[in-house]
Amino acid sequence: MRDAADLRGRGRQRLLWAYGLGDAGTGMAASLIGFYLFIFYTSAAGLPSWMAGLVLMVARLWDAINDPIVGWLSDKTKSSWGPRLPWILGCALPLGLAMAAIWWLPPGGPWLRFSVFLAIAMVANSLYTGVNLPYSALAAELTTDVDLRTRLNTSRFSGSIIASLLGLVLGALLLQDHHDPGSYLRLGLLSGLVVSAATLLCGWGLAPIARHCQRPESHPGTTRRLLRRVAQNRRFLMVLGLYLLLWCALQLMQTAALIYLPVVMQLPDNWSNWILLPFMLSSLGGLWVWNAVSQRRGRLQALHWGSALWIGGCSLALVLPPLDGELSPIGSLGNGLRLVLLLITIITSGIGASCAYLIPWSLLPDAIDADPEKPAGQYSAWMVLAQKICISLALFFFGNLMSISGYQAAQNALQPASALIAIRLCMGLIPALLVLLGLVLMRRWPQGSPQRP
Repeated sequence: MRDAADLRGRGRQRLLWAYGLGDAGTGMAASLIGFYLFIFYTSAAGLPSWMAGLVLMVARLWDAINDPIVGWLSDKTKSSWGPRLPWILGCALPLGLAMAAIWWLPPGGPWLRFSVFLAIAMVANSLYTGVNLPYSALAAELTTDVDLRTRLNTSRFSGSIIASLLGLVLGALLLQDHHDPGSYLRLGLLSGLVVSAATLLCGWGLAPIARHCQRPESHPGTTRRLLRRVAQNRRFLMVLGLYLLLWCALQLMQTAALIYLPVVMQLPDNWSNWILLPFMLSSLGGLWVWNAVSQRRGRLQALHWGSALWIGGCSLALVLPPLDGELSPIGSLGNGLRLVLLLITIITSGIGASCAYLIPWSLLPDAIDADPEKPAGQYSAWMVLAQKICISLALFFFGNLMSISGYQAAQNALQPASALIAIRLCMGLIPALLVLLGLVLMRRWPQGSPQRP
């Protein structure tokens, strides 16, 4: 067995670059889905908000179901390439095709489109799991060094955010009209190409060390015994709870953002697309800030400081005054000042929210090390499974809240006050409460070396 901490020079740089690429393609696709898919379903495909939310929820639930299956199969995979690389490389090309197909508008009425959207999403999510779960498990297996694990996750989410920035630029250029289905398909084809290329490059770059790194230990026993071990791992349960709370907050804000900006803040669609870029740029910068804080002050201190900024950004989003929609965003002094306040809110939220990317995944290897068998695939699977169930429920909640509040997806529709309030709650109060609950949960994080359950 080789530990990546022993690598020096070009070998270590290749490792970090390759691991960063592994979440670039999938991160770009996930970001586009998070920001635009609900808009695509409602504005371009004409689905009611509740039906769009139902597609997202059911697809996520299926995605959650296949996580432990892939995790178990990945742990049991035997090959000269190790247990993870065959999955990453084998699913790369099919995943790119499936991610492009998500943005295809089928003919027919709402229920036929609902069925086609759901079938494509389930296939795409299965392939996504086949790449992303074995890839995530590698962070705990490549090295036992805590600082290098944090650096690997920093590289991972840096790649994800940079690719997401590229996705948002493409979205801003191609989606000038959120009601044009053809522009979404062009965006999907480009993102599918990036997904496949980045995944293949990741597998190639990791191959020299991943073929010889730590592997899961094989022990006789039942699935029930393994589940009992996972359930008794206190560190894992705390990391899991934190991850769920932070990512539900982030997913809710992502889904609401492209409704909040034009509907509540009265920004034109083309401005709304571009103004998401400061969020991603500040998230990228925040990753390296929290990486530095983690190295010097510890990961929990980075979590506390990042969460405080995030809650502050959510609070501002709740009370920001809208711009004057009759004028350009920079057409008057008042609009210019409101735009500056909006940018401050976005940047503050982005820097704070980046701790949701870094901290839970940098803490997960501690929980895996507390289990003598170290089944990284299973722990990664259960973490991602619970995340997807939680996010699916959050998306379903959002879609139904929009329907109940009277939100209308039609272009230039006059929105009732109840819809404006509901959108503000999804951008402000609800995410802030979820982040606060995450901080409360981590108050009991054990100090010192992991203890075996």
